[in-house]
Amino acid sequence: PLVVQFCAGCVLYPNTTSQGFLNFSWGGRDLVAFEVDKQCWEARQPSQVAELVSKNLNKQRSVRVLLEQFVPIWIRQSNFLSLKRYGRASLERQELPVASVFARTPSLDQLLLVCHVTGFYPRPISVAWLRDGQEVPPGPALNTSPILPNADLTYQLRSVLAVAPRDGHSYVCRVRHQSLGTRSLLIPWG
Repeated sequence: PLVVQFCAGCVLYPNTTSQGFLNFSWGGRDLVAFEVDKQCWEARQPSQVAELVSKNLNKQRSVRVLLEQFVPIWIRQSNFLSLKRYGRASLERQELPVASVFARTPSLDQLLLVCHVTGFYPRPISVAWLRDGQEVPPGPALNTSPILPNADLTYQLRSVLAVAPRDGHSYVCRVRHQSLGTRSLLIPWG
């Protein structure tokens, strides 16, 4: 089947300005987009179809007038204020991460330290292991999962560090997140 997608919206900036966008996609790939600054449609992929569609849309004065005149006014007057009023809670939402550290022993000569971090929002987060106060660099002993969604619209992840049992070092899982401000969450193992 042929799938054509249309996406329109705007980016709202803190200074109350906005910039609209309008994109068409075809078969799961961007086809053309309306360039607000240039006031014209441009191809998003090097293809005859994209060139033909952008050329034809640029000839359609009614579409350009709609995009240039009506949409910005509509966004500013009706939706912007509503989005600002009702969307503020969503835009400013922050949930503190909850972290726990535990160990798994897959074999006698290996200990897996697991730092499970959950319940945080928004999505971006930094999780690192510290060995004797120094950050453990990426390598085969360190494995961090992708950030996964929770049912309550928060996120979770796990960071696993492989170490030798009773190696004499101290280990701490460090979590940095927007909701913590400049503080870090430090969870020691053992």
